[in-house]
Amino acid sequence: MVPVTKTSAYAALMVVIYNLPVDAFMPLSTMQSQRAFLRSKMAANGEVNGDSADPTAFAVGILGDLHIDPRKMEDYEIGREHWIKVVEEEKNKHGNVAMVSLGDLGESKNCDHNPQNPFELYAGTTLCHETAAQYLNSFGVPYEVIGGNHDLEGIDEFKTDSANLKMFLKAHNKPTPHFCREIAEKTLLVGLCSTLFRDAKYTSHEVIVDAEQIAWFEQLVKDKPAEEGWKIFVFTHAPPNGSGLRVLQENHVINGCCWLNHSNEDQCRKFIELVREHRSIKGWFSGHFHLGQDYQDSITFPTIDPSEGPYPNRGSCVFAQTSVMRGGTSRDGRQQSRLLRGNKDGFEICTVDHQRDGHIRLDATITYRDDSHEVGVYAHDDEAYEHDEYFKVYTPQIGDDGYICGAEEDELCMISDEPITTDTVAWWKLGCGRVLGVLNGMLLEYDKSTLAPLGLVVSADELIGKKIAVVDSGIEECEINFDDPGMDGAECADIDDSREQAVIMYDENNIVTVIQPNEDGSYWRKIVRNKIARMKERRREKAAIEFAEEMLGVETDNIKDQVFSSWGPYTSTSGVAKSTGVEGVTKPAEFNGVVYKS
Repeated sequence: MVPVTKTSAYAALMVVIYNLPVDAFMPLSTMQSQRAFLRSKMAANGEVNGDSADPTAFAVGILGDLHIDPRKMEDYEIGREHWIKVVEEEKNKHGNVAMVSLGDLGESKNCDHNPQNPFELYAGTTLCHETAAQYLNSFGVPYEVIGGNHDLEGIDEFKTDSANLKMFLKAHNKPTPHFCREIAEKTLLVGLCSTLFRDAKYTSHEVIVDAEQIAWFEQLVKDKPAEEGWKIFVFTHAPPNGSGLRVLQENHVINGCCWLNHSNEDQCRKFIELVREHRSIKGWFSGHFHLGQDYQDSITFPTIDPSEGPYPNRGSCVFAQTSVMRGGTSRDGRQQSRLLRGNKDGFEICTVDHQRDGHIRLDATITYRDDSHEVGVYAHDDEAYEHDEYFKVYTPQIGDDGYICGAEEDELCMISDEPITTDTVAWWKLGCGRVLGVLNGMLLEYDKSTLAPLGLVVSADELIGKKIAVVDSGIEECEINFDDPGMDGAECADIDDSREQAVIMYDENNIVTVIQPNEDGSYWRKIVRNKIARMKERRREKAAIEFAEEMLGVETDNIKDQVFSSWGPYTSTSGVAKSTGVEGVTKPAEFNGVVYKS
């Protein structure tokens, strides 16, 4: 393994003791002694000393979102040169070497690749996956790949997800969407693949692992327990809810495509529950965010220093974000890949920096104490000072300054005494267990177990300048207005036993808006729908625009003010579908609920 040569600016290197009290181990007073302690543990294995006989030694090259553009191959060729050096060195040590691609193999735009269709997206096409397979086969070792949210985007070539997936599997010689490779003795590489795009209920860019794969994965981790010495490293395009990795609020969070199976509450939480239960899962690598690896929270340990917050409960798993190789696909300018190296005593996570001639930087060292406990050490401080706050999303923590107590118990809880601004930070629990919070002028929902951000409830343009309150909404003796058509036959027995509450926002003019939950009880708005549906809707709008211009004589400069769309379902508290108008456009905006008077 690469010796630690970087002198960190970290004043006191953070050592995280997983699931054991800090005083269970000898004190390590300096950064040098901490590193020496861990390196001495790793040096007990022959791989560090160059002994090729060790059957537990392994190395894995991990490539983030490639987004190959056949017109811009220079960065990929340079990146491969960097990797070939690493691969050859590791092959000479032990031979247990493989590459893993985290998906999103092609650019999601037309790349001048199909003269017959100048509008076809490159991602997800046969040409895209055959090109990617050729590239991934050129590293001199076997490769594994899983699909991301763009890998079934061949919407002009394939009519169905199943047909697109079949081609994907054939191009990469995969028998199944998932994979499992025993890279070394009792060490598994496991990948889970996104299999929906056209059939996605909401945004097509949600990374959705189907139920069959989830069941397969659950059985696998049951069959390979930590007590028998198994070590499992998982690879998915997006990370699971609860990983604690840095995410993009302005993109993936508010659009509902941040976590695996983001829009399915039970499945979204299933992955972290498996991690907590099965301590054979030692590492989990993901891409999706196009963020670099210089942030310390691009790697998260199973627990954190008690001074930084409560125990996050991530089992025995280290989560790691993976950057991108091509410059044009990076959100923060970084061009990096991950290198995973390990043996029976632990593993290292490194960065291969494609902007520094393939320089290898040690990011974290994890040493096994036993089958279920580890010691993790960050090897350097956060190097991403310029972008640190811009890309960082606030995550609530029990006991932090933003917590507003009382909302889950009091009949009336005033969340904000002052109007909401972009600087307002607050979060609270409802009586039903749901968690809401305000950040950057937006109202967000957070997972009630992991406190990870789930999605947008109210946007900043609607919330800033207003105040929020939570009030009891359960009416004594379960009063219902039975004169309202559609409410006939409603009975108190049908109402959930949990406390009913109303989340409201109001302005200086005392205009009050009720923030209604979704039918499943969640609050975050699943606004972004399937890409195929949106594409068809845009085509219909384009036809309407052409009609207005050609048949009605509407001037092009005014067209956006005179062509609108109307959508269903039509939601109101009324039991009858009375109106399908577009409020503020084809009809005046009005309150469509029922006002009860005493």
